[in-house]
Amino acid sequence: MTLVDHAGQQVLGSTAPAPPPVLRHNDYSALEPPPVGEWSPVLGVSVVVPAFGGQEKLDLTLASLAAQGYPPSLTEVVVVDDGSAPALRLPELRPENTRLVPALPGGWGRAHAVHSGALSCGGEVLLFLDADMVVFRDHLEAQMRWHHLADYLAVTGNLRVVEDTGHPPTPREVFEAVGKGEEERLVEGPGREMEWLAKAYRTTGDLRKAGPRAHRCFIGATGSVHRAFYHESGGMDPTLLLGEDTHLGFRMLQNGAVFVPERAAGSWHLGLPHMERRRAEAMRFNRTFVGNRLPYMADSRRVRGRRWQVPGVDAVVEAEGHTFEEVAATVDALLRGDASDLRITLVGAWEPERAARSRPADGSGQDLRLIREHYGAEPRVRFAAAVPGADPDVPFRLLLAPGQVLAPHAVDRMVDRMEKSRCGLLRATVLGNDLGGPRLERTAAFARARRLAGEGEDLEAMVDRVYGVHWMDGDSELFQEAPEAPADWEEQVARALAAAEGHRARARALEGRFRRLTGGGLGRLLWRVLG
Repeated sequence: MTLVDHAGQQVLGSTAPAPPPVLRHNDYSALEPPPVGEWSPVLGVSVVVPAFGGQEKLDLTLASLAAQGYPPSLTEVVVVDDGSAPALRLPELRPENTRLVPALPGGWGRAHAVHSGALSCGGEVLLFLDADMVVFRDHLEAQMRWHHLADYLAVTGNLRVVEDTGHPPTPREVFEAVGKGEEERLVEGPGREMEWLAKAYRTTGDLRKAGPRAHRCFIGATGSVHRAFYHESGGMDPTLLLGEDTHLGFRMLQNGAVFVPERAAGSWHLGLPHMERRRAEAMRFNRTFVGNRLPYMADSRRVRGRRWQVPGVDAVVEAEGHTFEEVAATVDALLRGDASDLRITLVGAWEPERAARSRPADGSGQDLRLIREHYGAEPRVRFAAAVPGADPDVPFRLLLAPGQVLAPHAVDRMVDRMEKSRCGLLRATVLGNDLGGPRLERTAAFARARRLAGEGEDLEAMVDRVYGVHWMDGDSELFQEAPEAPADWEEQVARALAAAEGHRARARALEGRFRRLTGGGLGRLLWRVLG
């Protein structure tokens, strides 16, 4: 099958990938890419290089791309000029199929430029590359091996930062060194990895054990993904000026991605990346702008009572066929619960027949009219005629029936249990109906399951294969109020802190108790201080 781009043009390459393998969590161990140089690629790759000024470094990037071992007939390079003055130009030493395009009107910044370039590409795989990089001879090929195995992988190359001495090699020197596989002679010393990324790889077995947080390690300076998967995931948010890689990683996670670091895809970054040069300021910016769109930015979402652009939980309650009292009991419990970062969708026929003029309290649609009026001004409640599909930006979807009245701590407890177990589906039993209790779905798990499940295959069975299903007792853990905290609990905590030295066993016991009494926040604080 031949893929086409958004304009209907034939893409590079002509072979669709084989049916994707079933991978659990972020463990890609089952995949075995062929050795570099010992296989025959068929997929086209479009290298997107966003650039704002920096012509000299761009020339070095293009020179290194011209010396790649991946077939030139399967490679195109799209340089996106993000409003440079003077405008960028293409040097003579560049890959055969290289284009220079302007960023689309109406925006600026790296995310806007990358997305502009992605929309104009024809390759079956997109590879993003900064314009101040020198990539090694096997850079493209090493990443492309993975994309021939599965179409839902997000691959990150191996980036090392080298000092910008002000005396860079010439494009010809770069081309010749890369072509001979002698990239090391272009710089002094081995360069250095970004410490936080190296630690993440070291502690998670190269992300195999990273679970849902693997998306944080997707590096757009040298990362690749199937073009169709990129667009299915929503692509980069062109309005973000920083943190766009993390946000794109989250969107791809939500679409079922598995994240793979490829150490054989070597590269030099000429000088410290912007995020590393001013990391504190960048993180301060990201906590607000990215955190408003990305529920996993935990630091920015610890404030109780706040709502955000993208909620952490979507709750769905089917109101059709139920009384106003049943629905109100369920919805009001959600609204007054500890988890304020949620959105509620009520499902029903919201245009019922009108009541008789003389009997306005009668009519078959009376309960729905009452529900609509009761929550019409509540900003966290919306109305739908049918159960909506999962919002790709919201990590969790909660489904529960009218009449099920959750305790204030229940939603937070379900999310916490799901995160600890890393499961894709959390189901709660209720008295008299083990299968009818609340259920919490992980959007990323169901997205991957839908991609992998064959025709007629049970979706929940596939969710169990790729993430797992976890059960909990709803009656004791979700519907019962948490025990009342003793009046002197603050004094108990103070005494425990004062006697911390030599009383760690006592502190460990208290930690579990106070976690339940205070919703977890104070318990975590206590253990951080004592542990």
